[in-house]
Amino acid sequence: MPRQYCTFWIGTLLFGIPVDHVQEVIVHQRITPVPLASESVRGLINLRGQIVAAVDLRACLALSVDNLVSEPRTVSIIVCTKAETLSLLVDRAGDVLDVEESGFDPPPATLDGIALKLLTGVYQLDSHILHGLDVELLIGHVEAAGIV
Repeated sequence: MPRQYCTFWIGTLLFGIPVDHVQEVIVHQRITPVPLASESVRGLINLRGQIVAAVDLRACLALSVDNLVSEPRTVSIIVCTKAETLSLLVDRAGDVLDVEESGFDPPPATLDGIALKLLTGVYQLDSHILHGLDVELLIGHVEAAGIV
């Protein structure tokens, strides 16, 4: 049975998270810096009265991507679990895709570190590979690392 994924780009890598964890996608949200915060935390955003940490997903995943985007990431993917709401700052938003869960393969050995641990798998699309992120594990990593 297909599952819908909200997709987004970090450099040349396409990532996706299940849409049931995505509250919304925001472009050009004002971010208030937090002194002495972790390198991964770009600041806080005010989401209609709720204060939400804005986490730079590239820094959080410790990705070294060849095609780096030099300007600040201005797309926020607002993700929610029962315990936490976070803003994931990414390079640009993608489409919502229907993906067969059975079509995911294990993450490639070319990825290492925390990025490898947080992937549910990879899915071959026509022109790209979709890297599926586990939102629960990602938020757990962010909390355990003291990022927020």
